[in-house]
Amino acid sequence: MASSKSLPMVRILIGFLALWFIVSLILILVWAISPNMKGESQCNAELQTLKDEFDKKRLTWDEDRRAMETMVWQGRTNQSLLLNWTRQLQEQVRLHNESLYFCLEDNSVLKANITSLENETELLKASEASLTEQVSQQQDLIEYLQHNLTQTASKLKACIGLHAAAQILQQTAETETVACHTNQQYLQKQLSKCKQMSHTTKPKDEGPTGASSSIALLIVLGIVSFLIP
Repeated sequence: MASSKSLPMVRILIGFLALWFIVSLILILVWAISPNMKGESQCNAELQTLKDEFDKKRLTWDEDRRAMETMVWQGRTNQSLLLNWTRQLQEQVRLHNESLYFCLEDNSVLKANITSLENETELLKASEASLTEQVSQQQDLIEYLQHNLTQTASKLKACIGLHAAAQILQQTAETETVACHTNQQYLQKQLSKCKQMSHTTKPKDEGPTGASSSIALLIVLGIVSFLIP
């Protein structure tokens, strides 16, 4: 922007110098052809002086012109650089705006995700509380079942002991039953012998002997009826 402002000033200065140069040349020509009678030497001296001044002014004007041209060139160069820099800044601003737009969209998505995660967290907390209660109930049930299992194991152990005792008693009863059967058979044989002996004895001996036989028979029958299950 500074170079664009200085460019009209440079042109105005160059125009002013050109106008001054033309006016000076016109004055020199008018003075040279003026009707005043001057000496030739004086005129030549003044002309030489004017030429010297003109040469100095021209040199100064050339230097100023070159300086102005340099300034114009530098201004144009700076203007090109500034334009390129401005384009780069505009491109960077555009990229930043696009990045900001995408960041805002990402921010919206992240906020939505955060809200969803918070809702899921609340649901998970509720599920955790429910599961904690269920675990507590399961632990109570496990303790109850363990207690029942302990009692059942004790009862099973007692039943196994009773079963073993019952087997022992059964074996003992079976042994006693066999022994009773054997005694019964033996007593039946003795009873049969006694009956045979009572039939073969004489009538004169039936008094005391018959009474003894009857008592023995009653004792045997009582024992047999006691031993027979």
